[in-house]
Amino acid sequence: MATVKRFEDLDIWLEARRLSKEIIAIAQNTDLNRDFKLKEQIKASSGSVMDNIAEGFERNGNIEFRQFLSVAKGSAGESRSQLYRIFDNGYISEDQLNALVSQYQQLSIKIHNFITYLNKKDFKGTKFIDS
Repeated sequence: MATVKRFEDLDIWLEARRLSKEIIAIAQNTDLNRDFKLKEQIKASSGSVMDNIAEGFERNGNIEFRQFLSVAKGSAGESRSQLYRIFDNGYISEDQLNALVSQYQQLSIKIHNFITYLNKKDFKGTKFIDS
């Protein structure tokens, strides 16, 4: 694995950020902007994916990092569920739903694979450095 010094270097964080920006655009540019509760829920869950990756990375311990990655993966699932609600309420098309659900599923797989990778390593204290 290449040396990662900042959470901003992680592909999973970059992908979570991109998806969060897509959700914000939907919230601003569709009738979802009038459904305050659902709009705020999906903005929060999509933001939580990237925020938990960042917070976990900034923690000192790798066990904590893996825990925050697990929370991020859960938030990706929550965002997928909310996308169905947004579709069911007519705020996005079926094509938009399918594309975003697929992208969140791929992100969940990447997060899972990263957790699996970290579980196989004996990292101590500092990220990505073998002792």
